[in-house]
Amino acid sequence: MTVGVKICGINDPAAFDAAVEAGADWLGFVFFPRSPRYITPERAADLSARATGGPARVGLFVDPTDAAIETVLGLVRLDALQLYVDTARAREVRSRYGVPVWHAVGIASPADLPTDVEGIDRLVLEAKPPQMASRPGGNATRFDWSLLHDWRAPAPWILAGGLDPDNVLAAIQATGAAAVDVSSGVESAPGVKDPGLIRSFVATARRA
Repeated sequence: MTVGVKICGINDPAAFDAAVEAGADWLGFVFFPRSPRYITPERAADLSARATGGPARVGLFVDPTDAAIETVLGLVRLDALQLYVDTARAREVRSRYGVPVWHAVGIASPADLPTDVEGIDRLVLEAKPPQMASRPGGNATRFDWSLLHDWRAPAPWILAGGLDPDNVLAAIQATGAAAVDVSSGVESAPGVKDPGLIRSFVATARRA
């Protein structure tokens, strides 16, 4: 089995080119203004045009309005929408736009593990953010991977949160993840991707 790899938070040509050349399966554009990885739809379209084909493009949205989604889809071809919303809203977006939906889920205890994913194409599992966090997602931290040992995944899923080139192999071995997602773990500063770290992360995950 080849482990799938997503590089999220792509926002400059060097990062885009590195993800493409390393053979990543997905690259993510963050359409959330409070993120240091935020990219405008116009900029994402320009970057995406640097390669025909290559990694699938995933758009990350946090509680988006329909207008926000439509603006992005009008400018950028996206192969999936990664949504930080409740389950009902994720299903609504999937039905309305016909684009595969990845539902991001914060994990802190067994009770957080999803069991019902009707209308969802993929799950993104990451640490539940701290109560005072200004952004959703793993916030560069990992959850207790042992929580996944007895979980029966109801849909394809991707492991995220706190991953980097040094721990991704252990993460895959500990969880049996068929796909992994990294953002801050391949950065030299918040929002600044390091091409060397991108290449290292992809190569290490492929060794699993």
